[in-house]
Amino acid sequence: MINEKLVKGTRICGRTIINIALWLLSITCIFPIVWMIYSSLKTQKEFAIDIISLPQKPAFSNYVQAITEGNLGTYFMNSVYYTVISVLIAVILSFVIGYILSRFKFRGRTFIYYFFLAGMLIPIYALLIPIFLEFKAFGLLNKRITLILPYIAFALPVGVFLVESYVKAIPWEMEEAACIDGCRFGQTMSRIILPMCQPVLSTTAILSFLNTWNEFPLALVLIRSNRLKTMPLGVTNFVGTYTVNYPLMFAALSISALPVIIVYLLFYSKVMNGMVSGAVKG
Repeated sequence: MINEKLVKGTRICGRTIINIALWLLSITCIFPIVWMIYSSLKTQKEFAIDIISLPQKPAFSNYVQAITEGNLGTYFMNSVYYTVISVLIAVILSFVIGYILSRFKFRGRTFIYYFFLAGMLIPIYALLIPIFLEFKAFGLLNKRITLILPYIAFALPVGVFLVESYVKAIPWEMEEAACIDGCRFGQTMSRIILPMCQPVLSTTAILSFLNTWNEFPLALVLIRSNRLKTMPLGVTNFVGTYTVNYPLMFAALSISALPVIIVYLLFYSKVMNGMVSGAVKG
């Protein structure tokens, strides 16, 4: 009896310690966002005196000033443009390529599959100079299409991997039954497989959105025109040579982070379900 109480007490103590550790870890992840938001409501003098304390009187004028002086409206719409087009094309290509790789056996299939997997291992910084030289040779710098092409390319490896693993777990019999009923290849793929792949396609779209919206190095290297810059580049306008207006920069960062936070809070469960289902079924 004593041993049972001792074991039970040990388990409760262990769970309590783990929960406390997880709470502390969660606070360390959330606090930087909270600190950035309330710091954006300070004046520059208040921030210089104490960077941790709350603002005495919220300075919402920082957001107005950041939008007007920092030209954030243009940068925000540019980011929306690049993100929407890149995500849409990446999801469509990921589904088509992943479906073909999972359903058809042909010469070179293994090479193509591992070629896409290799794209998940190559860091973006290793390709900055080659991409810049290639785009310069083809006259693709400082154009509306400049960032869309690499954004799609970097989104495809993860998307193809997830879709291929997910589709491979769908029984062949479903497509055979559709063919017997008179469905063609395109109808089977669009009406049978596509709706079933909604979880993994949602995951692909959300991950692509997060990566594209926050992307900085490619935009910095490939874009020079102010009318084509993205939100991450626009934030750098508040960094001077010798001084930094931190409240204005935090206001710009808060505006830039708002879509990401909203998308994550609304769809984080879909991301986890899609990742788990794709991994387990594969």
